[in-house]
Amino acid sequence: MDASSPVGFHDDDARAVLAAIDPEETVTFLRELVRSPSVNPPGDVSEAAAVCKQPLVAAGFAVRSLEHAPGKPNIVAEWGTGDGPTLCFNAHLDVVPTGDELAWTHPPFAAEIADGRVYGRGAGDDKASVTAQVMGAVALARSGVPLRGRLIVTEVADEETSGAGALHLIAAAGLRPDGVIVGEQTLNRVAVGEKGTAGVDIVVSGRTAHGALPWEGANAIEGMGRVIVALGEELHPRLAERTHPYFKPSSASVNMIDGGVKANVVPDRCAIFIDRRLIPGEDPAETMAEIRTIAEAAVSGLSGITVAVSPASEMRAATMSDPNGGLARAMLTANDYLGLSTELTGFSMASDGRHFAAAGYPTIIYGPGDPRLAHVPDEWVGIDEVLEATRAYALAALALLGPGAG
Repeated sequence: MDASSPVGFHDDDARAVLAAIDPEETVTFLRELVRSPSVNPPGDVSEAAAVCKQPLVAAGFAVRSLEHAPGKPNIVAEWGTGDGPTLCFNAHLDVVPTGDELAWTHPPFAAEIADGRVYGRGAGDDKASVTAQVMGAVALARSGVPLRGRLIVTEVADEETSGAGALHLIAAAGLRPDGVIVGEQTLNRVAVGEKGTAGVDIVVSGRTAHGALPWEGANAIEGMGRVIVALGEELHPRLAERTHPYFKPSSASVNMIDGGVKANVVPDRCAIFIDRRLIPGEDPAETMAEIRTIAEAAVSGLSGITVAVSPASEMRAATMSDPNGGLARAMLTANDYLGLSTELTGFSMASDGRHFAAAGYPTIIYGPGDPRLAHVPDEWVGIDEVLEATRAYALAALALLGPGAG
């Protein structure tokens, strides 16, 4: 969907679609989803998928399930005709583990309501977006407004681990959408891309010796200390200067460290993991080389110390869709109509959006909730946010597929 794609809707159609959204039904649906545990691992989303199917089938969607592993169905629900553009909604049904449940004041799978919020694991990440997509799509179908294209709602497994659910859909479902809106926590702002990742392993090697005779060895932990200091002094200031209008600055964080053999042994090995996040314009290979140069310089001249830098995980550049394309304009049109933010942004975390973007589909990210509340005890999402997102999803689809967009 490029800048020439027609976008818009008639007021009477918008009113009909919004009138078909039942707030009580929407909140009930979200709470039922949260009460359907889908913790990953192991990632069994069967119960949550069944909750999604019910209103979609009742509204007349053609619903099928594509399972890429036992207990991991991926829902594909279609509405409309194949004569016009195809829009895909995508969000994920799996959630991260709860951690220590004693740290929760609201039981993680009770979906309790307090102060206008729904509490529970996955309430925001990502069942609020699932709710907005499913109930927004159902409202579009119930409204009776004819579509000139096709809406496909996909709710998948395994986003929190491998992305296997989305990858399976891309390969096996025959979707070929003209645009994809991925549901994640963006505070109902339109994110036109997501940061890239370049996880880096650094291993400093030395030589063991008795702890009472440290000069006989080469202390790998002390060498790594120099590397960490150098990264803080040299890399971090550079990254703070790398900015983009839609994204927070480029970043690197030392998130894991391992070293030492025994309390009285000079360590011959120390390893760290760096979580490196890239903004558009940064190249993963170049950032790896940058870190390697800094690390090698930090330990140069230390007798018996060497350093190795290597990729620790998937390395990928940031994704970006056209901020003036039809997809972004449709979502902005919906937000503008509802009095929500029309300021574009970028998504700092990883999402299944990267897989759709890599397959060549224009992709944006949008959904209710604050990303800072993901993966924490007492995760919550505001009920008003979920209802706003439900309306926005419905109107964005209407803007692209309804008669007013022709």
